[in-house]
Amino acid sequence: MSRARVNDLVVVLPGIMGSRLADADGKPVWDLSGGAAWRGLRTFGGSVNRLRLPKDIGDDHPGDGVVPTGLMPDVHAIPGIWQPVDGYTDLLGWLERSFSLSLGGNLVPFPYDWRLSCRWNAERLKKVVARELERWQASAPERREARVVFICHSMGGLVARHYVELLGGHEVTRRVITLGTPHRGSLDALGHLVNGLRKGWGPLGVDLSAFARSLPSLHQLTPDYACVTGPGGLAYARDLPGLPGVDPELLADAARFHADLRRSADRPDPTPLHAITGIRQPTLTTAEITGGGLTPLWLIDGADERGDGTVPRLAARPSNADNTGYAVDEAHTPCEQHGSLQNNRGVRDALSGLLGHERPFHRDEEDGDVPLSVLAPSLLEPGDPYEVAVTVPPEIPDHDGLHLTAELRPADGAEPLLRTLRPLGEGRYSAAFPAPAPGAYRLAVRVTAYAETTVTALTLVGGAGE
Repeated sequence: MSRARVNDLVVVLPGIMGSRLADADGKPVWDLSGGAAWRGLRTFGGSVNRLRLPKDIGDDHPGDGVVPTGLMPDVHAIPGIWQPVDGYTDLLGWLERSFSLSLGGNLVPFPYDWRLSCRWNAERLKKVVARELERWQASAPERREARVVFICHSMGGLVARHYVELLGGHEVTRRVITLGTPHRGSLDALGHLVNGLRKGWGPLGVDLSAFARSLPSLHQLTPDYACVTGPGGLAYARDLPGLPGVDPELLADAARFHADLRRSADRPDPTPLHAITGIRQPTLTTAEITGGGLTPLWLIDGADERGDGTVPRLAARPSNADNTGYAVDEAHTPCEQHGSLQNNRGVRDALSGLLGHERPFHRDEEDGDVPLSVLAPSLLEPGDPYEVAVTVPPEIPDHDGLHLTAELRPADGAEPLLRTLRPLGEGRYSAAFPAPAPGAYRLAVRVTAYAETTVTALTLVGGAGE
């Protein structure tokens, strides 16, 4: 298949944890993933004390010599910070195969130190874009008018937006494409800060909660909407004094970070922003304070709006999108989970269109997608069985009689396990797998024989303690 032509510079930004990190001597401190995820997490745990950031870090670098060295290639997770996320090697390979894009040419991965403030990383992005765009424009006469297209997963979209909207990047940017970016934050981030790492999960030998609570980036992922229930209704987390676990100064600064993005989008000619939003997955959206911690809730004002399993749908696009010139409110709404959006087939079809080339479809019009809502564990303790629950909405014909399968595939390439889901009535299905060995897994749930319906959930299984 011939590659579609793209003359622009395409910059790919991963989400939090999605960049490999090394110390001043070049030794990896966050690098292993996939089949080695558990071992890599143990290694990371041994380095966590020196990776913890000082309280007054602000938008600066701690001077500890840590540098980003590349994008994470495979499934990765740090319990107590974020949910498991798939790697970016497959996305970069697909971009090279499908378009006239090449690493070292006009395809630029942007790894960054995800511990640090989005502002700090946006300043680095500004320097990299200036250098790479100048190089690309000078490489051939037909490239002199090239601009930048950003493809951003999760927190990467916040970094790119700060550069584009507040650091002058709009002058050279054609569009910003975000995949599951928490434009208005995620309750998961707030829950991790307040509750810390759930005790008893695959003993790490070190508590990562203090490390997580030192990160400006994680605070910038907390909800920028009223999400905590109280006597007066829903309240913003930043307005609640004494909320355990969070740094009030970092939380207040995160509010300023989001406020600046909202104001910047009000200029007359905003850069087109295309928000690709995962939908229909069970997604924690609000919480209540109970027993000195947060109890997460699925509903907001009595409604279950769902999302991609990590970012609620209401938070996956800018809050002021209706009042600005953003290209669309939601560029695409795949039935997919947060950590797998960058590798979803429907998302890639949408990316093709946004890069200027519609991909052909070779299927009957009647083969419509069946939206599956998948609930599977993101973290699993050693020895626990793996259970999955799936729901199909009642508007789907024969929603109680579909044939659904679930494949649990180890990231290390070992033989996958296959299960047929058992119908429970009212569009509900379930399946159980034996307790998996420690490591990372991809769970693919689909209506049998229709790959377009696939929803992929990611899981990290802990190992036994020393």
